[in-house]
Amino acid sequence: MTGHRSAPAAVAVTPPSEAKMVILAQQGEADALDELARSCRQQAYVFALQLIGHPDDALDVAQDAMVRFFRSLGRFDPSRPVRPWLLRIVRNLVRDRARRLRVRRTESLEPADEDALRFEPRDNTPDPEALASRRELQALVWKCLQELHPRYREVLVLRDYQDLSYADIATTLKIPRGTVMSRLHRARRLLQEEVRKHRSGTGEARDG
Repeated sequence: MTGHRSAPAAVAVTPPSEAKMVILAQQGEADALDELARSCRQQAYVFALQLIGHPDDALDVAQDAMVRFFRSLGRFDPSRPVRPWLLRIVRNLVRDRARRLRVRRTESLEPADEDALRFEPRDNTPDPEALASRRELQALVWKCLQELHPRYREVLVLRDYQDLSYADIATTLKIPRGTVMSRLHRARRLLQEEVRKHRSGTGEARDG
């Protein structure tokens, strides 16, 4: 009986411009190093902020992530995307920090960080009442997101904030793609339950 060979899983490939920049940075080219640092520093900070919820802690994590990123840059395969690798570094640092410290949470959105924390696209409606309602909902979603267990918060942030593909999320979290999909489904359901409970006045933290 002839075995049926399954199709190989799709592998994300780095865009040529990014691959070239990484190669130049690995060779010590100053402009490439600066450009890579600018791009990665912002991504690291935003992702850390979305996971931790406090700007000062997120900045500390982002700085540590950049140190680790450039320390291991020479070993990185430039044919692979940078982003999943960078976000995995941030995620590991956040987890290490959570084990060492009691990480502070914030229930309010600071204006400078609002775009990094929102789930939905900015609404251009001039209606102040609608805008206030949207901001209130975004703040509630953010609060409820912080109450989820890290395994669910991570996958939600990577998919709904960072817009990573299932394959890149699997790479970042080092879990099978099927686990990404099932975990994301449960995470969205848990988040919806938390939002409903808070709106009905019976909010209780539930990590699943």
